[in-house]
Amino acid sequence: MNEMLIDRTRIRKLQDGQSEGEYVLYWMQASQRVEYNLALEFALDLANNHEQPLIVCFCIFPGFPEANLRSYYFMLQGLQEASNQLQNRKIRFVCSIGSPDKIVPAIAEKASFVVFDRGYTSTVQEWRSRVVRKLRAPVFVVEDNVVVPVSVASHKEEYSATTIRKKLMNQLSRYVKEIPQIETEVNALDISVKVEEVKVDDFKPLLKKLALDHSVSPTPVFHGGSKRANALLEEFIKNKLEQYHQWRNDPSKECQSSLSPYIHFGQVSPVFIALEVMKYPGDGTDAFIEELIVRRELAINFVHYNRNYDSIEALPKWAIFTLNEHISDKRPYLYPLKDLESAVTHDRYWNAAQTELLITGKMHNYMRMYWGKKIIEWTESPQSAFDTMIYLNNKYELDGRDPNSYAGVLWCFGKHDRPWKERPIFGKVRYMNSSGLERKFDIDSYVEHVQSTKH
Repeated sequence: MNEMLIDRTRIRKLQDGQSEGEYVLYWMQASQRVEYNLALEFALDLANNHEQPLIVCFCIFPGFPEANLRSYYFMLQGLQEASNQLQNRKIRFVCSIGSPDKIVPAIAEKASFVVFDRGYTSTVQEWRSRVVRKLRAPVFVVEDNVVVPVSVASHKEEYSATTIRKKLMNQLSRYVKEIPQIETEVNALDISVKVEEVKVDDFKPLLKKLALDHSVSPTPVFHGGSKRANALLEEFIKNKLEQYHQWRNDPSKECQSSLSPYIHFGQVSPVFIALEVMKYPGDGTDAFIEELIVRRELAINFVHYNRNYDSIEALPKWAIFTLNEHISDKRPYLYPLKDLESAVTHDRYWNAAQTELLITGKMHNYMRMYWGKKIIEWTESPQSAFDTMIYLNNKYELDGRDPNSYAGVLWCFGKHDRPWKERPIFGKVRYMNSSGLERKFDIDSYVEHVQSTKH
């Protein structure tokens, strides 16, 4: 492999095998894009070197945990675009409904090499383990949804952003590099495969075939796909980046990039985002890199090294101890899940945040913290609060079920944070209140903006 194209530390060989097939297969799952897709370029380079065509397959798994119409609609918008881009590069795209451990081995029967991209959650890891066991060809995994490969950044779970920041920042010059697209040397468009295919050109009939929760409608605000992600990035750099360090936490300023749904579905590369914003040095860029790389890759470090990442047991000991000490404290309000889900509490700021989530599929990052802290205050126990947050987050957020989401929810309980002054219910876990919102921001403007999205 040409190391000028991809750093060798991004590539891992999962198994040796017989490389006597007719084509190279790339199983696309985490990196749902054609631009700046290092797994795709690695697979294409393999194919060219062996004078073979490249097939890209994608598995639509209808039983994916917490799958719903909103997330699948957004995902399929992106796949529709990726399919067309692959066709333009003479790469065969195969999309099929079913479990990856059935579809990928079936297509790989005649493959000389198989390439995976890399995800970090347990569901995705389990899929890959089951698929590898059924393959005879050599298998490679390419890690391209982080800027710094997770095991290069650290060999252990890091305590906080403070402990991982320098380890990541020292590696940026090595990993933030332009990745050229290589030419396809063998046309793959006419290759047939032994699986039932579905077309993503018009995916609305396809959605009716899937056993999805249709109660969560597609977002009217976000359109899936790399083109839209690139447009949002361009608009962010032009109009928001310079002030990002001042306004990123202010819900009334609309200064966020709104890229997290696209990053979650792999529709845009964090390396590409970093390259683009780093062309404009300044305080805003520094603050954005802190979020894009340090905070996000701290979350991935957490999910990679802590098998309890989706459990309250992943909290540091001090947080578990202090929350349990205050588990019997009287709550000022106790709301059932249906009231929280419907945004009918006494707190208009919290209701606005939940309403923003229900309608758009994304909540302002600062309000996400406030939203989580209040759920702790308004439910009967930390466990109940955690379950409620995960349920609402994964059901409505386009970037739910993501390492960043799990770390963000657990941050509300003290993960990646430090002890603060002790108080009822929270113990020494950081507290947030509505007067803080009123003091720092024009919070009424945020509420009015959310209300306007309902019409």
